[in-house]
Amino acid sequence: MRLKLVPRNTSWNFFLRSKLWIGISIILVVLSLISFFVQSLNFGIDFRGGTSIRTESSEPVNVAAYRNALSSLDLGDITISEVFDPSFEDNQNVAMIRIQAQPGQEAATSILVENSLQKLKEVNEDIKFVSVESVGPKVSGELIRTAIIAVVLAISAVLFYIWIRFEWQFAVGAISALIHDVILTIGVFSLLQIKFDLAIIAAILTIVGYSLNDTVVVFDRVRENLRKFKKRSLIEVMNLSINETMSRTVMTSVTTLLALISLFVLGGDVIRGFVFAMIWGVVVGTYSSIFIASAILLWTGVKRDWSRSNAEAGTQVPQ
Repeated sequence: MRLKLVPRNTSWNFFLRSKLWIGISIILVVLSLISFFVQSLNFGIDFRGGTSIRTESSEPVNVAAYRNALSSLDLGDITISEVFDPSFEDNQNVAMIRIQAQPGQEAATSILVENSLQKLKEVNEDIKFVSVESVGPKVSGELIRTAIIAVVLAISAVLFYIWIRFEWQFAVGAISALIHDVILTIGVFSLLQIKFDLAIIAAILTIVGYSLNDTVVVFDRVRENLRKFKKRSLIEVMNLSINETMSRTVMTSVTTLLALISLFVLGGDVIRGFVFAMIWGVVVGTYSSIFIASAILLWTGVKRDWSRSNAEAGTQVPQ
């Protein structure tokens, strides 16, 4: 027996309350922007600067013990991760410790490094610091600019791709949905003050790809049905297209969420922020593909037949 999360033949009207969904989205976007400008983001070490310490020992790395040992120093944000490499020997256990920049200090002081080493030696007497590197505010500022450029370029590439593959109306709908998803993701991180680092930027770029994939599937079916059902209005064609792709959309989202929720629960603190961003992005991306991108496409209207340059535009949303 096949698992069906959505009935085989559905005829839901996704545009019955389209103005309500658009209004809710606008409110959430405004709240996200207010939260961002009022309390900003809780930037991690990648963006605030700090100290990276590479440790090595013959004993296995115990991330929890390392973190508990350093917590008594009150150094603020600390990230600890074990490093794996096929070239390492059996008794070579390496960890990377990242400590946020301390107030009034451009780089790590010898006292900070010495105190950290002594605390870790209480847990692992064999531990030694292989390298100590500091990331100053200037480098952190460059990382912020690079991250912003990466997101803008990704969205611009999506705009160009959709414009070439479909029509400008599709591009406007897709880009509106992507901007909606990115702003809401940044907003929830600002509101909850979850640590925001380069891993979250990677999650945002992944969200852009996931949301775009859902949107393109719906738009491709809309284009096919516009050619197939020439006597139906645009709103009927779009409802039919979304209903036809709903089973695929829901199944993809649910299976992705199952994996992400497992990682969120069992993956530990190191990847929890990244996984949370992905979970949020999957939910918001699925929602925006159906209720934002499609609604904007309906309002702008599209050509009935792409094989004719002067084909009439589709019926727009009734007033």
